[in-house]
Amino acid sequence: MKVFVFDLLPYGEHLDHLKNGKELPWPLPRRHFKPEVAVRTYAEHLSAWEAMDRLGYDGVGFNEHHTSPYGLMNSPNLLAAAAAQRTQRLKLLMYGNLLPLHDPLRLAEELAMLDCMSNGRLVSGFARGIPREHNVYGVPLADSRARFEEAWEIIYRAWTEEVFSYEGRFWSYRDVAIWPRPVQQPHPPVWVPVTGSKETIEWAGRHNIPITPGLAPLRGLREDIIDYYARCLGQQGHQLTPDHLIIQASAYVADSKAQAVREAGPYTLYFNRTLFSHGNITETSLQRDAGYLSSSSFDYLRPENLPAVSGARERYRDMTMADVEREAEHMPWGSADEVIERLIAAADHAGAGTVLVNMNRGAMPHEMFMEQVHRFGGKVLPVLQAHTVRAR
Repeated sequence: MKVFVFDLLPYGEHLDHLKNGKELPWPLPRRHFKPEVAVRTYAEHLSAWEAMDRLGYDGVGFNEHHTSPYGLMNSPNLLAAAAAQRTQRLKLLMYGNLLPLHDPLRLAEELAMLDCMSNGRLVSGFARGIPREHNVYGVPLADSRARFEEAWEIIYRAWTEEVFSYEGRFWSYRDVAIWPRPVQQPHPPVWVPVTGSKETIEWAGRHNIPITPGLAPLRGLREDIIDYYARCLGQQGHQLTPDHLIIQASAYVADSKAQAVREAGPYTLYFNRTLFSHGNITETSLQRDAGYLSSSSFDYLRPENLPAVSGARERYRDMTMADVEREAEHMPWGSADEVIERLIAAADHAGAGTVLVNMNRGAMPHEMFMEQVHRFGGKVLPVLQAHTVRAR
């Protein structure tokens, strides 16, 4: 099994004192930003990635989000460029560049540069982004999926064809041959995160692209996504293997479950109550009305799993420590043995050959984050990497 760390780079200072009721102000004005906090945050996370490289983690993942302290990763490509120069073997996962928001030819060039700068360590993930970001960039939500699919076609052709031209709905290019080209041929590995919409699953199946099946650790939702994905792959003549699946999990290694909840719980609470829904439309009903989702996006799900994709903001904003304690009972939090047991059980059940671990969702102190990197790396990582996941 491979183990990647998903690093959201949350702004390194808690901002609950700025809330108006249950919400941070949107937009969050410039006067609340402290450059020294951002400088420290980037330096600390760079040192964490160096430690991951030394400890033998398989990779580190960078996200792209905008206009929020949720994470200081406006450009995952810049983060990866810095990491490429400070690490030797760590895979660099873009998870991912938001295709609807950017010029795809520029992205194809930047990602090819990154693959060269890292000597073939790039894993290129692509995503659509959340509604808030489309609004900020002036991209209609109803165009999001069409832009995503068109951008992917352009990137793929730029990477793989000698010279290409393209006439599309959103972008057009004539007689293009990018330089440099990726080290990995015909192109770097591509992954895509799936929150649940069938259209993304179908797209991944058509192109034989690995997925993260559900970003929440909800077994029922994950099962439905994997089953539908396997059918989509099969329709294209492909068979589901462990290399097709990357499961995501929040992990915390302590002496006991109670200690893990006591130490990590407040940061998980801050992430959910303050950062996750900041300025965003999380409700699927509103996303459908705006054209971001279709009326049939979730019609493949079993009825009992539909609440898992409802996205009600109140579910996050009203979370309590009692809720965290309840959820932690089923999470890989606790002793190293319990973390190992739960992660292997989840990977085996899903048939997933890679786990994407989050260790710092709520801007925990750097020393605490680094302790987790070392604890997990010393006690959990070798056991997971020695484990072989079999196909479902």
